[in-house]
Amino acid sequence: MPNRCRIVFNAAFAILTTILASNVFAWGKDGHQVVASLAETQLSAKARTEVDRLLALEPGATLQSISTWPDEHRSPATAPWHYVNFPRSTCTYDAVRDCPDGGCVVGAIAKQLEILSSGATDEARLKALKYVVHFEADVHQPLHTGYADDKGGNGYQLQAFMRGSNLHSFWDSGLIKNLNEDVGTLTERLTSKRDAPNAADLNVVHAAEESCKIVGTPGFYPERLVGMDYVQRYTPVMEQRLTVAGARLAGLLNTALR
Repeated sequence: MPNRCRIVFNAAFAILTTILASNVFAWGKDGHQVVASLAETQLSAKARTEVDRLLALEPGATLQSISTWPDEHRSPATAPWHYVNFPRSTCTYDAVRDCPDGGCVVGAIAKQLEILSSGATDEARLKALKYVVHFEADVHQPLHTGYADDKGGNGYQLQAFMRGSNLHSFWDSGLIKNLNEDVGTLTERLTSKRDAPNAADLNVVHAAEESCKIVGTPGFYPERLVGMDYVQRYTPVMEQRLTVAGARLAGLLNTALR
């Protein structure tokens, strides 16, 4: 390969790698901010006061702004905290099999809630708050409770909305962006759906199992060319997961900060 061609190829490969790497984040920025916004409106007076006090350590910070912090500061050590892999044969969570040493999203939420509700320093508790806000959204994104063999849908390539993508990215941001609503508008619309089923169930294991069962639904893995029938079928599912995540996040914070 001529040097010039090699340079162009290497540059293109680097860009592609960057794009694919960005697709491992759950819900994307908009989804995380919607979950945080929904939760904020459901905080108890005591939890809201404590959240505001911790956020004041970083002037200008809000639940929305910190909701993507764990993705922005992801490291090899914290990367496994964003997901849990289930075997294709079952959606029943087994901590020893699925979350060794607490190194998965279920274990991470439990650990960070422990710090948030403890007598740790305010700096440590603010960091824990950032993780809880983010990870509670993560565990409600179905493909963050998917299968290891396709990296939670990252390895399942498809065409959607006239462009190449993968199933994980499609669920992260494709379905949300297709709504053509900003964070405030989507949050306001979903606020009317707070009576979503099981929103009061704060057991994170149950949330992970729910998400896994969605992945296992017949037809969840679409044809390689995604049609509008798939979009219409799963957009309400996506909205329900965002809504429930917001309600449950508020419930966890109200419990930890009471």
